[in-house]
Amino acid sequence: MAAAQHGIVTRGQLLSAGVGADVVDRGVKSGRLHGLHRGVYRVGPVIAAHGHLMAATLACGPSAVVSHRSAAILWGIVGGSLRPPAVEVIVRGSDRRRPGIRIRRIATLEEDEVARRDGIPVTAPARTLYDLAAMVRPRTLERAVAEAFSRRLTDADRIVELMARHPKGPGLRALRVVLARGRPVLTRSAAEERFLALLRKARFDPPEVNVELAGFEVDFLWRKERLVTEIDGFAFHSSPHAFERDRRRDAVLAAEGVTVVRVTWRQLVTEPEAVVVRLARAHTRARLADHFRSGAS
Repeated sequence: MAAAQHGIVTRGQLLSAGVGADVVDRGVKSGRLHGLHRGVYRVGPVIAAHGHLMAATLACGPSAVVSHRSAAILWGIVGGSLRPPAVEVIVRGSDRRRPGIRIRRIATLEEDEVARRDGIPVTAPARTLYDLAAMVRPRTLERAVAEAFSRRLTDADRIVELMARHPKGPGLRALRVVLARGRPVLTRSAAEERFLALLRKARFDPPEVNVELAGFEVDFLWRKERLVTEIDGFAFHSSPHAFERDRRRDAVLAAEGVTVVRVTWRQLVTEPEAVVVRLARAHTRARLADHFRSGAS
C-alpha cells in the first residue's frame, strides 16, 4: 500500500486493511511508522521525493489536491527554488488547519481542473498556471507557461477557456500579458535571460528563441532580417575546440546570408547600452539589405 503512495499510509487505510490498532501503535513506537501528520505515516526510513506531497493530500481528505507552487514543481514547470515552506493544497469545502500544509479552501473545483501526477492528486497544468499567476513575478510566470507548452502539458486555448470560466482570479492580468505576447519564451541560461530582458526594455521586435536554422540551434533569431544573436555565457570558449566550432557555425550561417552578432556575458553586464546600439545597427543593415534584395527582384 505504501509503495503505491510514495511510502505513505494513513491510520484509516491500515485499519481498513485489517491491521489492528495496537499493531499500528506499536509501529509508531518502534519507528517503523513515522508520523508526518495526524494519522498519516511514512513507512520505513526512506523518504520518497514526493512523499511530503502525498502525505499532505492524505492528511486533508479525499477532496484535497496539491496546488499553486507545489503543483508547479510537481509538474516540472518551475524549479525547486520556488518550493514553498509548506505544501500548498486546495480543498473543496472546509478543513481544519494542519501544520506544514497551506490550505486554500474553495467551493468547487471542476473535474477537468484536477489530474494525477505519479499517483498524486494535483491541479491540472492549466489550473496550476492560473493559480501560480497571482504568486510569482511576470517573467517567472512566462517561463512556467513556456515550459508547460514545451512539455505539451497544456496550451493557450485551454488557459483562455479556464480564464473565461474563472474571470475574477487575481492572476488574470498577468496571464493575459503572457499570452498576448504570442509564444512564451523559454531561455536556457542567465545570460540569455539577461539579454531577453534587455531586448524588451529597448523595445526590439520579439525574436524566436533557441530555434534551428541551417542545421544549427541558434539562441535568438529574427527570421525576416536573417539576423542571429549568439550569447556567449560564463564558459565562453572554454576550449580551442569550442572556439573553432562556433567559428565554423558562424561561417556556415554567413554563407546562407545570415548575419551573426555575438554578445558576451561581460558586455551584457558592463555595457548593455553598447549592446543595444550594436544590435540596432545590425537590424538597420539587415533591413536595408532586405529592401535592396526586394527591389532587385
